[in-house]
Amino acid sequence: MFNKFKIFLLAMLLTFAIPVKTFASEGPWVNDLRKLFLSNGASIYELNIRTFNADDVDKNGIIDFDMGEESGNFINAIARLDELKALGINTIHVQPITPVGKTKALGTAGSLYAASSFDTLNPQLKSAKSNLSLEDQARKFIAEAHKRDIRVIIDLPACGAYDLYLQQPELFVKDKDGQPVVPADWTDVRLLNAGSEEKINRDVFNLYKGFVDMVMNLGADGIRADVAPLKPAKFWKELIDYSRKKDMQFMWLAETSDSWMESVSKFGVYTPYNKLLDAGFDGYYGSWFDFKNWKSANDLYNHIKFNRALLSKYKEPKAVIGSFTTHDEMSPVLIDGVKFSEMILWLNVTLPLNAYFVDGFPSGDNYIYFWANKKAPKTYTDDDFYFVHRGKIDIFNFSRRPGGNNNELFNDFMRAVKFKKAIAPMLQNGKFTILKTSKPDVFAYAISHSDRTVLVFGNMNFSDVNEATIKVPKYSDDYMTLPVRITKNVPVFKDNSFKVKFEPGEIQVLLVEGFNLSK
Repeated sequence: MFNKFKIFLLAMLLTFAIPVKTFASEGPWVNDLRKLFLSNGASIYELNIRTFNADDVDKNGIIDFDMGEESGNFINAIARLDELKALGINTIHVQPITPVGKTKALGTAGSLYAASSFDTLNPQLKSAKSNLSLEDQARKFIAEAHKRDIRVIIDLPACGAYDLYLQQPELFVKDKDGQPVVPADWTDVRLLNAGSEEKINRDVFNLYKGFVDMVMNLGADGIRADVAPLKPAKFWKELIDYSRKKDMQFMWLAETSDSWMESVSKFGVYTPYNKLLDAGFDGYYGSWFDFKNWKSANDLYNHIKFNRALLSKYKEPKAVIGSFTTHDEMSPVLIDGVKFSEMILWLNVTLPLNAYFVDGFPSGDNYIYFWANKKAPKTYTDDDFYFVHRGKIDIFNFSRRPGGNNNELFNDFMRAVKFKKAIAPMLQNGKFTILKTSKPDVFAYAISHSDRTVLVFGNMNFSDVNEATIKVPKYSDDYMTLPVRITKNVPVFKDNSFKVKFEPGEIQVLLVEGFNLSK
């Protein structure tokens, strides 16, 4: 069915070709992150500055400073921004840049989320090769991202390190014995006392206000709030309003989910996702990370419907990220192989949400470190073991730069993110339609806008070949149809339906010109 469209296909392939190196205007940066995010136009890349461009010369997975190796820092991170630009990334989520605790620590460098201060920068991120101050190095990194039209979100930790507790115990929740509370199994941090809806704790609020001032002064465009439910809605509303008085485009993303039902500690506040959105957050995580457990297309459809209904309730626009994989999730290649990475990649770029990926994802890093949880010959905290979460990006040690060696996935990633940009008007304003399929484990949906429609078909069975019939109302074989992503078998349109033979875990994407399913 596609042979007669070879010229059209060539034109589209040229559209998604790798761009030449370009930079944004040299004029002053104008933050537009909120607008981009609320239109589902953000392609977000999460990274840890400490490992982002670490120089592990001997390839043993650990940065040996005594051997002249260099961990990631604000200055050497700049060298990788062109790579992100070429990949189509327009926003980065930078994991915490605050100083880390060294007492009762996890890992030989300390967890990024164990903040020992909220208004200063982590000295581990300073380059010894630059004469700039640490603050100016951070400003330079953000400014260089802006030159490449890349926006910057900074992570705000939810808890304080034990070191901070020793300095300011009045900031923390105490148990019945007067001891600081360990939330969940996060043994390296203690629970901050943010107060209640009736009365927020001004001391903790001012701690966070200092963080907002710091990152805004560095030039950041938004904040991702770690475990946002641990603070009262009133706390967040006042803090968000404070930032918006300085910059109306300053974006706030809440780490929260509709599937989270209770606080991580019986001593902690629990504010549900909808109350956080009410408080002013622009978006949240949703429960896309549960996709790995879904067995039927209805599971996917139900969450799509839930989010569309939820976000439509607000007068002010709200949005969601494709949280299929985050730094808290196991590498997708360990779940169902590269096919799983490919599926969540294309779901990220064809669903009405903001795409979200973790450093190392584009090339298939499995985040398996051979030195994991072994005794370290040298440490920079009071933990002398290389603590790490199996299959998850390392946030505890001075370790290697994330990345795998799957070039096919890398190229697929580049095509997908550029396709998202090409269909941006459809993702913002298009009509979303769920399509009928003959198999419960095969999903299909369409997005139509103006005179274009994107069709997405997927096989949720990662073990077996699957065959299905998919109904696409009003479609005919006369429309110009581009197979944007098909790995082996081209779908055949016959008897008013697509007949599709899927490889295990395969996702297919078609772009139909001149066709609008919603008309």
